[in-house]
Order: sequence, then C-alpha cells, then structure tokens
Amino acid sequence: MPTSHPSHRRSFLKAGTLLGAGLLAAPVIQTAQAVQVKDSVTGQPYRGQRRKLGSGKQQIEVSSLGLGCMGMSYHRSFIPDRKVSIQLIRSAYDMGVNFFDTAEAYGPFRNEELVGEAIAPFRKNIILCSKFGFNIQDGKLSGLNSKPAHIREVVEQSLRRMKTDYIDLLYQHRVDPAVPMEDVAGTVKDLIQEGKVKYFGLSEAGAESIRKAHAVQPLTALQSEYSLMTRGPEEAVLKVCEELGIGFVPYSPISRGFLSGMINERTKYNPANDNRPTLPRYQPDAIKANWAMIDALVEFGNPRGLTPAQVALAWLLAQQPWIVPIPGTTKLAHLQENMGAADYSFTADELKAFKEIVSKIKIVGERYTGVQAQQTNR
Repeated sequence: MPTSHPSHRRSFLKAGTLLGAGLLAAPVIQTAQAVQVKDSVTGQPYRGQRRKLGSGKQQIEVSSLGLGCMGMSYHRSFIPDRKVSIQLIRSAYDMGVNFFDTAEAYGPFRNEELVGEAIAPFRKNIILCSKFGFNIQDGKLSGLNSKPAHIREVVEQSLRRMKTDYIDLLYQHRVDPAVPMEDVAGTVKDLIQEGKVKYFGLSEAGAESIRKAHAVQPLTALQSEYSLMTRGPEEAVLKVCEELGIGFVPYSPISRGFLSGMINERTKYNPANDNRPTLPRYQPDAIKANWAMIDALVEFGNPRGLTPAQVALAWLLAQQPWIVPIPGTTKLAHLQENMGAADYSFTADELKAFKEIVSKIKIVGERYTGVQAQQTNR
C-alpha cells in the first residue's frame, strides 16, 4: 500500500494566502462559473460544468471531469471495501459526474461488475464507457485480440457484467496490428446499428489508425495518457482530433498519483496489484529527479488555494474545450479535491507563464517499457 509524508498533504491543502513572492502570484482567484444547463438525458437542471466530445451525430455531453474506476479493482496496490467503492461512484454522480470509465481488462472483469452495480440506480442518466482488445486467460492479460468475433464476445460479456443492455462509449483498448482497423471499426459500427453500443472510441492509437477508424465509423473520443508528465499527444494526435472533431480523454491525468505530491521515493507498492513498480518513471531516482514538477505545481497552487493535483487537472482543462480528463481515486476526499479543479480557470497570462516554467522541466523515466510501450501510438 502506497505511503507518503502527511506533511506534504497538509502543506498542499492550506488556503492560498501567500501573496508575496511566488510563481505567478495572482491578486484574485479566477474561477469558471457553473454552466446552467439541463441534463441532456433527464431534462433536469444540472449543477456543474459540461463539455462535449465528438461532433455531429457522434457528439456526447459529459461532465468536465469524468471518473476513472480502474484503481478501485486493479493496479493500485490495494482494493478498497466494495461498499466503499460503490458509495464513491455514487457520490461522484451526486457531485455532477456523468462520465464513468471501466474495462474488461481491469481486474480482469471485477471492475465492470463493480461499476455496473454502483451505477444501477442512475444508469440511464450517465455515459458508461468500457473497452475491448485483449485476450484474457487464467485471469491475466495475454496479448491483443480485436478480431470481430472476439469484439462481439467481449461486448456480450461486458453487458452481462455491468447489467445493462448497451455501452455508451466503447473503446478499442489497444490497436491490434493483426486486425485491419477497418474491420474493427466496421464491427463496432454494426454493434451501434444493433443498439448494443452508442459511440466508438480508440485508446492509445496513432494518427493513421485514428483516420482509418474514423473513415468507417466516426469516432467520438480518443483516450490516451496525457498529463504534465506525458505530453506525447501534443505531437500529432491532438491535432488530428481537432481536425476531425474527435474529443480527447486523458487517462492518468495526475500521472498515477505522482502529480498529487503523495508519491515519493520511499513509497511502497504491492507488486501483486500495482503496475508502477515496473514503470521507469516511478523508480526512486526518477521520482527525485522529477520533483521539480511538484515544486512548480505547489508554487503556482499555494497562492490560489489549489493543491498540486488541482493545478495539474486545471492545466489539462485549459488546453482545449474538448478535453475531458478522467482522474481515478479510491477516496472521497480526493474525489472532492479533483472535482474542485473544474472551478479554476487559468488566465491567458497565467497559462503562458506556467507553460514556460514547466517546459523547462525535463521528465526522467519512460512511462512504459517493453510490450506496453509497443502497444501505444500505433
């Protein structure tokens, strides 16, 4: 179970009253006002901010921050009590979140079952996302598989686990080089026509794959890792998304907890249920080398009453109006903290100056290695 210094957290949660020297200190807090709109599903007034992913008939309206549910079942060292996780998901909905992300690979299978139970009371009012694309054998991921017949099998199984008759947004989890993208997109198109899926997305796909898929079945969103620590999508993918009218959903927007300041070189993980010990960026030397990013977030956030995680999320929201991060958490306090990021808006001057600061920070350690690295940006 990860551990870290309580003193770090306390310092991040202090109100921003340091108006003296500090990075980009501002005399007032700039906030984004809640958009007074009606829920597109229920027609009831919605408290909170919304964003749109996709365009035309493929467009969906979602909360400005979604909830990544993976860590409640998978890859985060411990698994919370099931009742705690269900209540957390329902609390997110009460706070205005209508965008929930899971996948058959998370667990595997356990996370879809958890999410399905948690969302049952309000299933029709939300956007439920899941994914296909892996072979799963003996409870472990065993290579890629996006063959049309397998996609159909996964969708049927996911529907049963989540106790629903449709998936709002279905992503290909990783591009399978053994299956033409046109066949993948064509299969999802058929599932959409059959009413089992509403919208199509890709995850960690490169520009060429995005274009091929979009030509067969227009994409609503691309989900890939994107944060202050991982800027790869800026090279080409974001430009393609803007050109084609595709939304972008950053996963790990707080870089698997690092940008919260809650992970340090002494953090311990459970290797049986955590992928971070295998990733170069989370090794002690890399964490110490990358701490300059935490310093920058603290210096910007403290005068404004923001935590490092809130600054990191607000920065992502400031990049494009069609970007919707899906931070994950297992704790109500962190959920509340993350949601608070949507209330902050960078001024143009702040964004420019902050960009200059973080662009000088060299990130140490790759985000993935080996097979995992090979499966991205295809």
